Amino acid sequence: MKLSPQTIPVERLALLGTLVAIFGELHPALDQWVQNSKDASCKGLYGDHVVYQDGTPVGQETGDRTGWPTMTASELGHRSVVRHVASYTAGQLVGTIAATRALGYRVPGRALLAGAAINAVTHAVIDRRKPLLWLAGKAGKRGYIDHCTAVRMDKDGALSAELSGPGTALMELDQALHRAIGVGAAVVTTWLATRQCGRV
Repeated sequence: MKLSPQTIPVERLALLGTLVAIFGELHPALDQWVQNSKDASCKGLYGDHVVYQDGTPVGQETGDRTGWPTMTASELGHRSVVRHVASYTAGQLVGTIAATRALGYRVPGRALLAGAAINAVTHAVIDRRKPLLWLAGKAGKRGYIDHCTAVRMDKDGALSAELSGPGTALMELDQALHRAIGVGAAVVTTWLATRQCGRV
């Protein structure tokens, strides 16, 4: 069906609103429920020191770990963020396709992939934490991050301060930035999906 020039803005606004809602509302589920627990705790690791696949440094393990794979902390952090972003992106694509098709709308594949790529690449960069800390510092948020840390207790009852993770300012900044970028990804997806007037 050929859309009239008058209906194109309405279609664009409707699609944009739908995509913003889908991206934004799926985000917490994909970031919290779908993400693997080990990936969540290891994706921000850096360093040349050797660790086990759960992030425990070699030499600090308890119990026998014979046969456990080891790698550098940076390699584990990279692998963890790649796994998380892969599951996040797959969930976003499935959710977007399911919701829009259920409503009788088919978003072109190229437009879908462009929006997913924006969310995936930026998600990986943000979740590695160092870039997010750099950006937060440039935005004058370092005091907020240092003030709003969380206290964690290990299995032996020892307490430590944590800069990242649930209950911290860095986590709040992380979530806010992901969702703001999701709006941009929705705008790009909408523009690509509707830039030609003749569509079904």
